[in-house]
Amino acid sequence: MTGARPPAGGAATGLDGQPATTASSRSGNAVPEPQVTSMFDSIAPVYDRMNTLMTAGLDGRWRRAAVRAAMLRRGGAALDVACGTGKLTAAMAGAVGPDGRVLGVDLSAAMLDQARLACGELVGVEFRVGNALALPVADGSFDAATIAFGIRNLSSFEDGFREMARAVRSGGRVVCLELSVPRPRLAGRVYGGTFRVMAPVVGAVFRRRKAYQYLPHSLDGFPAAEEIAATMRRAGLRDVSFKRLALGAVALHVGTVA
Repeated sequence: MTGARPPAGGAATGLDGQPATTASSRSGNAVPEPQVTSMFDSIAPVYDRMNTLMTAGLDGRWRRAAVRAAMLRRGGAALDVACGTGKLTAAMAGAVGPDGRVLGVDLSAAMLDQARLACGELVGVEFRVGNALALPVADGSFDAATIAFGIRNLSSFEDGFREMARAVRSGGRVVCLELSVPRPRLAGRVYGGTFRVMAPVVGAVFRRRKAYQYLPHSLDGFPAAEEIAATMRRAGLRDVSFKRLALGAVALHVGTVA
């Protein structure tokens, strides 16, 4: 959900909807971390319903693709970074089974409260308040680490991937599921305009209009899928690849820990 450290340079938009800076492509989220965390705290009770509405129910299919990409085995260990309400955490728990373990980490206590309500009965699942850029885990203690719709909230994308790689054993996988800007350019403009209008409107229905102005603007200056792949390589990951989902509106990146 959120990252840490002073904001990295580049474009971002504050929760008031105004640009924080301008740049063609940025290396991290320039919106202050406490501000982003507070926003996610405020939308926690409606977050899952909003996602279902704005993705037409496709978010579940995307999460299943992320679990497959992690290549988890029964009895394995997985880390879900910026886990939010725990939807992906729960899906990975199904992959590793009752003999495995899954840890979900997020800075938003309110989001984790929702996660525990939804997933509290799952065996081997734990949720912990923690920072994506300073994960409270030992080196190489997981078979895979995932982040879904959270990387763009981190103050440093590269440091986020580097920290996930630290937490995963050699040969394990780092998986990133994130919104992206589709190609060709015309489709990207249509997509961007629709998302910018729809998110605040749907947010207003749930009395969260201000918070949901941030989400579409969080794509301002966000790197293209090719650039995210290059960032993962700089973070030390190898065999990095990605595929576009939902006509390019979502990108699924995978890298292997050296």
